[in-house]
Amino acid sequence: MSLPAAFHDIAKRVNNWGRWGADDEIGTLNLITDEVVARAATEVRTGRRVPLALPLRQDGVQTGLIPGRVNPLHSMVQINQEIFGPGTVACSDDTVTMGLQAATHWDALTHVSHSGRLYNGRPAGTITPHGGAEFSGIDKARHVVSRGVLLDVARALGRDRLDGSHAVTPEDLEAAEELAGTRVRTGDIVLVRTGQVQVYLAGDREAYGYPSPGLSVRTPEWFHAREVAAVANDTLTFEIFPPEVEDLWLPVHALHLVEMGMLQGQNWNLEKLSTACGEEGRYAFLLSAMPEPFVGATGTPVAPVAIL
Repeated sequence: MSLPAAFHDIAKRVNNWGRWGADDEIGTLNLITDEVVARAATEVRTGRRVPLALPLRQDGVQTGLIPGRVNPLHSMVQINQEIFGPGTVACSDDTVTMGLQAATHWDALTHVSHSGRLYNGRPAGTITPHGGAEFSGIDKARHVVSRGVLLDVARALGRDRLDGSHAVTPEDLEAAEELAGTRVRTGDIVLVRTGQVQVYLAGDREAYGYPSPGLSVRTPEWFHAREVAAVANDTLTFEIFPPEVEDLWLPVHALHLVEMGMLQGQNWNLEKLSTACGEEGRYAFLLSAMPEPFVGATGTPVAPVAIL
């Protein structure tokens, strides 16, 4: 089934292909300039640091809903081994097997394609079994540090957690922006809190993923107009799941990653950040969210930290 005309209409309005040149591989991260980062640093007032990553563990958020995306399998390969002989310094080492998007992560621009194309019009066939992504792999997304803004939609709507059927709209984002007391501006990284991660933290992995609140297909135009550099939230699927439009699966992924060239993140734990922002009465901060630079990868774990 081909994508509907309404999808393609939105795609034309948010498309950034060629905006930063035919060879561009990082999309809206171009909006994070030196000047943007310098301004972001002025958001640090108390030095309070809030980690936003879920622990990497074998009983993590993945339940098999997404094939092949396995939780981390951690194994020790040596324990207190005196590798240089008896009486020498002993070493312990470990290894891990996991899906790169298993827990808190960034999706690379190559994570999805549509109509045979990736960001900037490149063929989807440039992703290969052995080399991975020839263009726009997550290793190209360097220096993901900017002003972060928490749009606490759940709190703005007077709820602890949004219902699983709630599609976050531009109007919801603006309500959260009003709560935040700041306007989202060029080069910001926006974090959208739905409260859904509470379900996982309470131990119900199945209910965490389905049904889930998430971003509506109407929101990409809002992020495009505000010139947002990247967006992350506290859900497994990022956009509302099941989809708001029947049989239109992952349209927000396609609009963000393919058309706009904008990173998106999932499974971010925004609960402590919501508390901290509420206590301090401000929702903007310096955000460090550097991707692990796996060459050719279509996603990566990230351990983001908000600094207030």
